[in-house]
Amino acid sequence: MKYIIVLILIFTFQSNILSAQRLTKQQVEDTISKMPAFSMYKDTYFISGVPFQNVSRETADAKYQISFRQLLTRQTLPLDSYLFLTYTQTAFWRIYSNSSPFEEINFNPGIQVGKPIFDRQEKIVGMAFLKAEHHSNGRESIYSRSWNHLAASYHAKIWEKTTVAVEAWFPFQYQEDNPDLMEYIGYGEVNVIQEIKQDRMSMELMLRKGWNWESKGALRMRFMYRPFGIRNLYIMAEWYNGYAENLIDYDVFTNMVRVGLVLRSDELNFLKQSPAASGQ
Repeated sequence: MKYIIVLILIFTFQSNILSAQRLTKQQVEDTISKMPAFSMYKDTYFISGVPFQNVSRETADAKYQISFRQLLTRQTLPLDSYLFLTYTQTAFWRIYSNSSPFEEINFNPGIQVGKPIFDRQEKIVGMAFLKAEHHSNGRESIYSRSWNHLAASYHAKIWEKTTVAVEAWFPFQYQEDNPDLMEYIGYGEVNVIQEIKQDRMSMELMLRKGWNWESKGALRMRFMYRPFGIRNLYIMAEWYNGYAENLIDYDVFTNMVRVGLVLRSDELNFLKQSPAASGQ
């Protein structure tokens, strides 16, 4: 019993510290009102690497991603929410093999409604999103892969340097191209971001579990370090272990390590900001 009381006291103390560090509702609204209407959505990067086994010019590759969003209105919608268009494109390029062909390009357009969540003191505690997205590799016939989903996600700072994002999705219109896709990709994912040194070094972990009793799913780990003076330009090392890294080979196990450059998104930086850092 005494250990439970100690844990409750620690949690309460930490919650009070986090509350003191969080931005107020007015500060969040000011931040959103000043953000560019067109901006980066997910991280944009170029990385290259090899599998852990059978390394050759044919198995090594490059992977890059571009991602952006458009804020459709600065006026808040009902329930103090905001409307965005989003687009992400991820390419897998066999850059070292003869003629350097692209193995696949995945397209991911979407629309989403975002809502900041505040506590009783009107301090931000998280950000919630409702999304409608399409995923496709843009190909036809037996090489066609596509799926659609409605999703709900929640992002929150749970510790001084730890941010967690949980997303669950309801897929539809995927059975014709890839009826067993959910066995490999599952119905959601969890992302954990751990700042090691603020604005300098961090680690990220993504987990998915396929919708079956087998050990299908994916684990992705990223380490990012900023050695340059440019604010959001980092060196990134990524390890992907699991299924469904891309659509064409969603049912093929991948175990790749890659290194390169990334422009980090500042999409949810206001969850990490302190009132002093916001300039308020």
